[in-house]
Amino acid sequence: MNRLFRFAAPCALALFACAALAPAPALADGDDTALTNLIALASQRLALAEPVARWKWANHQEITDKPREEALLSDVQKRAAAANVDPAFARAFFQDQIDASKEVQKALFASWRASQPPQEPAPDLATSTRPQLDRLTQSLIAGLARVQPLRAAPDCPSRVAQSLANWKSLTRYDSTRSNALNRALGHVCETGGVGATG
Repeated sequence: MNRLFRFAAPCALALFACAALAPAPALADGDDTALTNLIALASQRLALAEPVARWKWANHQEITDKPREEALLSDVQKRAAAANVDPAFARAFFQDQIDASKEVQKALFASWRASQPPQEPAPDLATSTRPQLDRLTQSLIAGLARVQPLRAAPDCPSRVAQSLANWKSLTRYDSTRSNALNRALGHVCETGGVGATG
C-alpha cells in the first residue's frame, strides 16, 4: 500500500500540472473544483460507515434508525436555509448520504455474519463518530452552496462523473464502495444521476 501511495503522489502532481497546461474544457466555467471537494467530503462521510457499523454490531443495534434519520434531515434543511442552499436539495442529498452509508453498513454486517466479526473495540458513537459526522454535515452544506450553481447545467451529470473519475485516480479509493459513492452523489444534479462513470 505504501508503494502504491509513493507512486500515486507524483502521478497526482503530474496530472495537476498537465491539467494546468491543458486548455479549459468547453463546460460552463471550466472549473469543477467544487464538485471534486464535494466528492471528497462525501467519501469521508462514507468512510465513517465502518465505525458506525462496528458500534451497532457490538451493541446489537439495527442499521436503520428512522427517528434519528428524520431528525438529521430536518436539521439539515434548517442549516441549508441559513446557508442559502435549497432545503429540498440538501434534504435529497443527505438522504443519499444516509442510504449510501446504510448500504456499506449492510455489506459489512453480511461479511461479519459470513466470516469473522470485528475483534477490536468499536469507537464510541456518541463521543467519537457522531461529532465527526456533524462536522462533515456542516462542511457538506457549505459544499452544496458551492455546487448549487452547477446543478441545472445540461452537462452536470457528465461533469460529476468526470470529477469522480479524476478524484478516484488521485486517491487510494476503496473500489468496493464505488456503488455506494455513486448513490451518495445521485442528487447533486437536478436531473439526477452521476453520468457515465465507467
